[in-house]
Amino acid sequence: MHRTAKITRRSCLELCAGAGGQALGLEQAGFQHQTLIELDADACRTLRANRPGWNVMQADLRFLDAARIAGIRHPDLLAAGVPCPPFSLAGQQLGADDERDLFPYVLSLASAVRPRAVLIENVKGLLQSKFAAYRSGIIQALSALGYTAEWRLLYARDFGVPQLRPRAVLVALEPDVFDHFQWPDEPLPPSGTALVGGVLRESMASRGWELADLWAEQAQRIAPTLCGGSRKHGGPDLGPTRARQAWAAIGINGSGVADAPPAPGDPLPVKLTVGQMALLQGFPPEWKFVGRKTSTYRQVGNAFPPPVAQALGRRVANALDHADRAAKSGAGARPCNGVASGTA
Repeated sequence: MHRTAKITRRSCLELCAGAGGQALGLEQAGFQHQTLIELDADACRTLRANRPGWNVMQADLRFLDAARIAGIRHPDLLAAGVPCPPFSLAGQQLGADDERDLFPYVLSLASAVRPRAVLIENVKGLLQSKFAAYRSGIIQALSALGYTAEWRLLYARDFGVPQLRPRAVLVALEPDVFDHFQWPDEPLPPSGTALVGGVLRESMASRGWELADLWAEQAQRIAPTLCGGSRKHGGPDLGPTRARQAWAAIGINGSGVADAPPAPGDPLPVKLTVGQMALLQGFPPEWKFVGRKTSTYRQVGNAFPPPVAQALGRRVANALDHADRAAKSGAGARPCNGVASGTA
């Protein structure tokens, strides 16, 4: 009789959880969240609405006393989607001088709870040469805590997500675990259902829009990166002029966000709804976003695509599994030596 492989549920603490893109992907990879910490009230409501069983804590990492999560010790994974504005190409790129830089607080909590693995994602801008010293400082801090760490640039398009969306990803693991870790760097071949037209065709036709098929045919391509903006800047539009021009090429009006899919008689180009943008991020249709239009758009636009988080989570979980088996067999277990690498 065929047996279904048992999934080992590994523990996870997530910081800056947002609307749950990374959390959902990690859940799909077999991680069970002990606590999710997020500052934005609407994002917290989104997390609770979709996963009532999750322990969601609304808190600012800058003022969070580690004692509040002292009950969480040695989780398998500490994951974080650190705010992007300090390093975003669209901002002033103040790095460590930006009050929204939360890397030091993530590292402080990593020191307090001592996870076996750390996973942090941010914008591509963090990998610029101007931030080389900053990245090296993070690697050194993790090395001092006993981790081997590495940066990598990943594109959401390589994981079945119909947008470019480059992300800077940091993975830090106990050295014996890192020995078994492999980056998910084999791109998936693009298919029609993984392109903008294929993903949104059904939604575009849901109210009887007669141009849905025509639009979908010419929208069979990878979209530009969705931009969520920040709490200080940015409204419900699809980014700066250059980004909106790219959206216009696939029949999308990027100057705003629609309340509903197009109806009969609506001309091209059309605006996207928040739900349609969530589909372009890789969220399932049933994932609900709580808040007003600008708030929900920011939640979606700033999310880490679940398929990318799932792929990373699986590789981290596999590395943990291999290390555990090696330790049990007495082959490969070795003390933490703090060796670290800092590729960009």
